Amino acid sequence: MNKQFYKDSLKMLFPIILQNIFAAMMGSVDVIMLNSIGQDAIAAGSLATQYSGLVFMFYSGISSGSILLAAQYFGKKDFKALEAIEGIALKCSLAVAVAFSVGASLFPEKLMRVYTADPVLISEGAEYLRIIWVFYLLWAVSNTYFSMLRSANHVSVATFFNGVGFFLNIILNAVFIFGFFGIEKMGIRGVALATCISQAVCVAGCFIVSARSKDIKLKFSYMFIKSSSLAKDFFKMSLPALLNDVSWGAAFSAYVAIMGRLGSDVVAANSIVCVVRNFATVFCYAVAAVGGIIVGNLIGADKIDEAEKGAKEFLKVTVITGAFGGLLIFISIPFVLKYASLSTLAMHYLKQMLFINVYYVMGTAVNTTLIAGIFRAGGCTKFGLICDTIDMWGYGITAGILTAFVFKLPVVWVYFFMCLDEFVKWPWVFSFYKSKKWLRNITRTEY
Repeated sequence: MNKQFYKDSLKMLFPIILQNIFAAMMGSVDVIMLNSIGQDAIAAGSLATQYSGLVFMFYSGISSGSILLAAQYFGKKDFKALEAIEGIALKCSLAVAVAFSVGASLFPEKLMRVYTADPVLISEGAEYLRIIWVFYLLWAVSNTYFSMLRSANHVSVATFFNGVGFFLNIILNAVFIFGFFGIEKMGIRGVALATCISQAVCVAGCFIVSARSKDIKLKFSYMFIKSSSLAKDFFKMSLPALLNDVSWGAAFSAYVAIMGRLGSDVVAANSIVCVVRNFATVFCYAVAAVGGIIVGNLIGADKIDEAEKGAKEFLKVTVITGAFGGLLIFISIPFVLKYASLSTLAMHYLKQMLFINVYYVMGTAVNTTLIAGIFRAGGCTKFGLICDTIDMWGYGITAGILTAFVFKLPVVWVYFFMCLDEFVKWPWVFSFYKSKKWLRNITRTEY
């Protein structure tokens, strides 16, 4: 590979790593601050955010479709196509935002009952959902624009505003949760309100950047651009990616629901484990994101041989970051156990679950880079949908239900078997990678 490849990759990698760190830290700050209120607050917050996780999966699927199309058209330097793609993504994202906002604002208790039967956790989580629905609408706009900037290799701007949002969220969390400056103590509701205000600032930042940008603008008028060919391509590529992410998110949500039926101690331990794992995987997810964009740019420019070599380089790097992520979790275990304020039983679960995640990160790293990065760069999204759906619903959820409720194994063994899901699909993932069926230029000359 030439020097420009590595230069472009590193230029994008570090800002995206920072974005992932901010995202992981935002979730951890919520857990840390709720930790001072009590275990029920942590558990309720963890369960309520599973609903937001489903929203994220829809947005992720939509942005995956827009990024994979936009990355190739940016490689081709076709900016009119980029405007049409952004408009399609905005329409889809806002439609999803409205649907989920209605559910969170009008039926929060019913949504919480999906994850737990504990009345205390249902009540606490419902308070969170009644406020967070505003965030979904704002998030639809910022996520779409930041995705377009990513596809055009403009990642530092998104990193800056994510950083601003993160630090503002910390300050507002403290103010609303604990009632500083004479404001009423809001507890878990304060977390939701702080998140909404922080995201509003990010959206304002999007419009400021758009006004100064020469190529990638944020305009709602793009939603009225008519291009049946691009719309067809978008849905052809985006729909499997969307269904893949939704299927993955729903399955992961089902994992949480299974754990939630095993008691609040398990839920509280798992919420902290998720925070630690999120930090350990920031490098892995950054490699996947950059790999998808860079390889997509090369394919769109008809540099197929370079795209194939680039994919090999990103696979090597993701193995290294996966090992590094596992090491980070292993090193963090004593510190996490020292400062976590959980019951004795929850602390036992926490320790064992952290050890399991030491190896789990490698499976996540490799699969994310190949399925969500490299394969999607060539417009291949159906493989991920089929592979993840069969694996998570056929193996993961089945294993969780059988081990937890049929064989009634100890909690740690239930978690262990569910965490084998990433490795079960490796044979199919590597076989598809070697087939090179994902190396496709999907751009059009007329649309």
